[in-house]
Amino acid sequence: MMTKTALRRTVWFLGIASLSFGPLEAQVAVKAKRLYTMAGPAVEDGILLAENGKISAVGRASEVAIPEGWDVVEATVVTPGLIDARSVVGLSGILNQRDDQEQVDPAEAIQPELRALDAYNPRDPLVAWIRSFGVTTVQTGHAPAKLVAGQAMIVKTVGDTVEDALVVPTSAVVGALGDAARERGKSPGTRAKMAAMLRKTLLDAQSYREKAAKASDDKPVQRDLRKDVWVQVLEGKLPLMVRADRAHDILTALRIAKEFGLRLILDGGAEAYLVEDQIREAGIPIILHATMQPAYGERENLSMATAARLQEAGIPFALQSGYETYVPKTRVVLFEAAVAAKYGLPPEEALAACTVNAARILGVEDRVGSLEVGKDADFVLFDGDPFEYTTHVLGVYVEGRRVSDGDSEWR
Repeated sequence: MMTKTALRRTVWFLGIASLSFGPLEAQVAVKAKRLYTMAGPAVEDGILLAENGKISAVGRASEVAIPEGWDVVEATVVTPGLIDARSVVGLSGILNQRDDQEQVDPAEAIQPELRALDAYNPRDPLVAWIRSFGVTTVQTGHAPAKLVAGQAMIVKTVGDTVEDALVVPTSAVVGALGDAARERGKSPGTRAKMAAMLRKTLLDAQSYREKAAKASDDKPVQRDLRKDVWVQVLEGKLPLMVRADRAHDILTALRIAKEFGLRLILDGGAEAYLVEDQIREAGIPIILHATMQPAYGERENLSMATAARLQEAGIPFALQSGYETYVPKTRVVLFEAAVAAKYGLPPEEALAACTVNAARILGVEDRVGSLEVGKDADFVLFDGDPFEYTTHVLGVYVEGRRVSDGDSEWR
């Protein structure tokens, strides 16, 4: 006979765990010994009220009364739902087989028109896996394995369809410089060629935009799906998120962004500590590499203390789980933040890097990232310090709905 634990693990593997969720909680009250709102100091003996998917009140127990008849849950620590600022979850599946690996199309070096939402599988067990550790929002999409691999999007880690999960349909165009963008036996084969190809593509998009502005019914401009995306980048409607780990690749990205007036987000930044002044002067945020990512190749100079260095330098950054080419195909941003805290980043700054600061960099701070009245009721219940190894996630809520019983789902 199959045990209850074995059955649970089988359900996880098949992805059934991601198909159904608890009912919408119209009214739920949360009592926490410590409540991290991320909108100010932690609240001791705190209360959070959520109604119809939104936060309706938050404060000390002496200031916020729990209405009669509301469902009440309790935890030692409560935080906002965690945000993984860069992932490929939902495109890169748990089986690591050809039919569930949608994060890279090998056809061309530059493919900005490839939409993440057309490839995202919300039922993949890895989505449920990261949700069980408190991740409620994730920027996911094409991997930084091409000069321009495609698009990223922002989703909640719930739902049976991409439409159920969607927060931002296209959040960035995803690119890379350095070895990740190098094509074996074809262009681009060198860093100079990468930069030249990117510049030419942007110049072509500028010309296309100028022709479109002069177009008329008599002389229309033929639509170009690829150039339409680049026009959004040129106009600042979409950021260009560039994976760059070597210091000189980071500077190339800054140079091109300045030349074309682009909204740039740096992805990775293994050697960012070597060019802190230039990054700070440019005002560019970084979605920092996974703290525990192996240090080899272009990331050979990676440091677990880089997050602390960036915080001291005043450079805005968020943390990510990153892109893993091997099983288990995804990391957990909660663990990456814990290690960053171990290596000098103040614990509340580590929490901010996967909550409110991540929300600001991704442009979704009006909905998620902090526990404030009017924002989505996304929060996580812990039985202790979130960064302690022995602490467990007791429950995860998205828009006031209990969507996970935490890491007990797989224990």
